[in-house]
Amino acid sequence: MSSSSISILKGGSRKRVALTATGLILCISAAKLLIHLYASHHYGYFVDELYYLACSRHLDWGYVDQPPLIALLTWIARLLLGDSLPAIRFFPAVAGAAEVGLTALIARELGGKRFAQGLAALAALVAPAILVADSLMTMNAFEPLFWMGCAYLLIRIIKTGDQRLWIWFGILSGIGLENKYSMLIFGAGIVLGLVLTAQRRLLANPWIWIGGVIAFLIFLPNLIWNIQHHFPFLELQANIRHSGRNVSLGPLQFFAEEILSLLPLTLPICLAGLWFFFFSKPGKPFRALGWAWVFTAAVIVTLNPRVYYLYPAFPVLFAGGSVMWEAWLTQPRSQWLKVAYPALMVLAGAVFSPLAVPILPPETFIRYTKALHLEPPRIETHKLGPLPQLYADQFGWEEMTAKVAGVYYSLPPEVRAKTAIFAQNYGQAGAIDLFGPKYGLPPAISGHQSYFLWGPRDYTGESMIVMQGRQQDLERYYASVKKVASVYHPYSMPYEHFDIFYCRGLKHPLKEIWPQVKDWD
Repeated sequence: MSSSSISILKGGSRKRVALTATGLILCISAAKLLIHLYASHHYGYFVDELYYLACSRHLDWGYVDQPPLIALLTWIARLLLGDSLPAIRFFPAVAGAAEVGLTALIARELGGKRFAQGLAALAALVAPAILVADSLMTMNAFEPLFWMGCAYLLIRIIKTGDQRLWIWFGILSGIGLENKYSMLIFGAGIVLGLVLTAQRRLLANPWIWIGGVIAFLIFLPNLIWNIQHHFPFLELQANIRHSGRNVSLGPLQFFAEEILSLLPLTLPICLAGLWFFFFSKPGKPFRALGWAWVFTAAVIVTLNPRVYYLYPAFPVLFAGGSVMWEAWLTQPRSQWLKVAYPALMVLAGAVFSPLAVPILPPETFIRYTKALHLEPPRIETHKLGPLPQLYADQFGWEEMTAKVAGVYYSLPPEVRAKTAIFAQNYGQAGAIDLFGPKYGLPPAISGHQSYFLWGPRDYTGESMIVMQGRQQDLERYYASVKKVASVYHPYSMPYEHFDIFYCRGLKHPLKEIWPQVKDWD
């Protein structure tokens, strides 16, 4: 509670209720933080984390597949805490705890008291989809803070009339754009919501346009980078659509996956949230947020997306829905639901949590999911092994590096100095870059995503260790190709089970043919 909120409470008992609400939110946020801190050292580095660690060693204003903020945050984490698993996952854990608190804060600003704030925070805690996002060092852990931060500021602008808050709105949305381009979708939804409601009057105020200019200026360095590099993100997205590797979902399938991944027990809260913004009198001043949610959902479904693209928008429904349920559960005979339903949410959240955070050993996890017939939603069409992709992509990386090191040290010292390690994807390359120094390996090169932009360095191609590929294909480019090792881990993704080749005598200079290795997919 803010000091101003506490000061308006006259009776001592009411003051205790307000403080209890604050204490409740702090406890739920602390529980969220502790869950992630406990799980952060289990399993291994996620494939994208390996890539972001590599990007943090090549700081720039942009990358093929994301804006620069995640690389900067990873660089800061490495600088302050190191590059261990708990170190790089500390910031996402804190972001997750902050998301819980921010959801409750929005509920309070919408008129919610202790029960509404607690229910909103609890929904943000137990939703498996949100647990997943906050358990890894990825852009998805920070995205809700930018979306919901802007939602909170809009509510404050509407309630207080303080138009200068648009400056902070612009700062937050600009930084959000440097985190993930989907900030544009939610931002456009807010603008549409203002146009469609009585709050369109805010568009006539100069402060909102000043905030827009600030957001644009913050985003400008990345925009210039994209112009200079011919918008690689758009090329990448087109390639992904053409490849068909994303699981294709129709609207009904998409929302069914959303319900399951956010915990079915949060559905009544979400539906009540839509009711709050569109049909209730207390929600009418904030109806722009309802339209923002609907617009965001419509755009994402139209783009045939991955299910997690809409997750950052749900806390605003948790907040509005919790306020609505608090208003509905005012009768004495319904008070038991205020205890029973949250308790049921906690129980269900505990049952589903092993699918979201690695709290069980792999073999125990496999038995657990088989016994309960549980399976996380699939986001890609790759063949799976015994673990879902989220977990499988955390296994086998150091073992793979050790295999490559064995090949590398089988070469004479004078050959090693000019031997490149070529990886087929950023996970392989990122693993070599992270674990390689321990084995005395040089950094990898690759044509995948931003590794392509970082180039072949000074390697000529006369001696190369090539990870993955087919021997007959490699023989088209090299004078000599020899299979020297194989990579396999029982828990890793099947496509990461491959052969390693030692290749000599590239038929054309590596820098000359480098454009051909480009792989943006």
